[in-house]
Amino acid sequence: MKPLAPLEFSNVASARRYDAVVVGSGPNGLAAAIRLAQAGRSVLVVEAQASIGGGTRTTELTLPGFLHDVCSAVHAVGRISPWLESLSLAGYGLEWITPPVAAAHPLDDGRAASIEQSLDATVAGLGPDGDAYRWLFEPLLQRADRLLPDLLGTMRLPSHPLAMLRFGRQGIRSAEKLATQCWQGEAAQAAFAGMAAHSVLPLERPLTAGVGLVLMLTAHLGGWPVARGGSQQIADAMARCLLDHGGEIVVNHPITSLEQLPDAQAVLFDVTPGQLTQIAGDALPASFQRRLNAFRFGPGVFKIDWALDGPIPWQAQACRQAGTVHVGGALAEVAASERAVWQGTHPERPFVLVAQQSLFDSTRSPSGKHTGWGYCHVPSGSTVDMTEAIEQQIERFAPGFRDLVLERAVTSPAGFEAYNANYVGGDITGGVMDLRQMAARPSMRWSPYTTPNPRLFLCSASTPPGGGVHGMCGYHAANAALVRVLR
Repeated sequence: MKPLAPLEFSNVASARRYDAVVVGSGPNGLAAAIRLAQAGRSVLVVEAQASIGGGTRTTELTLPGFLHDVCSAVHAVGRISPWLESLSLAGYGLEWITPPVAAAHPLDDGRAASIEQSLDATVAGLGPDGDAYRWLFEPLLQRADRLLPDLLGTMRLPSHPLAMLRFGRQGIRSAEKLATQCWQGEAAQAAFAGMAAHSVLPLERPLTAGVGLVLMLTAHLGGWPVARGGSQQIADAMARCLLDHGGEIVVNHPITSLEQLPDAQAVLFDVTPGQLTQIAGDALPASFQRRLNAFRFGPGVFKIDWALDGPIPWQAQACRQAGTVHVGGALAEVAASERAVWQGTHPERPFVLVAQQSLFDSTRSPSGKHTGWGYCHVPSGSTVDMTEAIEQQIERFAPGFRDLVLERAVTSPAGFEAYNANYVGGDITGGVMDLRQMAARPSMRWSPYTTPNPRLFLCSASTPPGGGVHGMCGYHAANAALVRVLR
């Protein structure tokens, strides 16, 4: 691999004319820009903050030498994203590290459900429920090459309808129903509940099973990797790829109106629907603005980053080999936690998502020390400090955890929105992913990335296929721009 040049971006927007300008340098904004630059179009990315990356930034939040992922930490779809995979980002400095266990889910009896890349190993660990697990997932894995393009597609007509039909028959259901009807044991049910809780929806809602199925599929297809050196390395690799194809990036340049942008045939926005209406103003019809402003955001998150004196002392061995640990006990407890958040209350025993990147990436902390990363869901805009509740949950399954805490940094929903305006009320997923907003994400249009103004496009996680570090929203939006105005 050739030596990587240091990333240097301009602080002043160019006055030249571009084929396309992309507002926002998150993974979707960078993905859109790369797609357009590869097609031979001149592209400028404009970022409001001093550094690029959006949800893929890494910094020292606690003590010197402890590198913490500010937002996204473990990348279930990163390695298997068709677009990111095609970019050969290893040549631009990105190295994936895959923990032995994708996700573990501890239980009060000292056991833990273990979801590994190997289907056989996962089945063996589930005991009597293993056969039912294989029955559900083996056919989906056999069709993965047909399923993935549609699951990460535009949510319109599937390219492989029969494969999607088999998936959809199960995925349309609620996670509670699928888990209780498919498995009898506590471990399998709890593991599925933890996966489905990534939907940030009550687990009795339709489509929550689909989220659980997709995440378990990604665990078997590529594991759940972390980026060596932190999630910032994903954005930096994408930036190098863009610059290598002639693109440009400007930082420290917040955009509040179209007049602040250089002249361009197309403008793609890695922002929320509401931000788009504020920036575009009269360039969009009032009726369309009302539709975008009606887009709904879900619960927020309360996050803690820890500098630790050692690894988290989980009782269950599987948790000590996992990049991600879902802390929440049995299915009923996880479901109660997620339901409470939607009812506007704060669960006493929240479902907590924990990542422990330093177990597998020694660059994250000083020798002998470790980092911890964890969050729970809270009502949108919550001002309640969940530190005690989160740490009690971890201590429950890892006695002695608190004795290892050297320093902590907390981020409230307001803190997330201040950090990134896309995280409305602390919602880090780009908006509610229920039945209504699956069909109209962000509005009811055949191409969800387009607007009535032929120059303006939306490419954020508020478009299909939604949240996650995969770049597919940006890729699809760039293709829409190439068809519509950049032919």
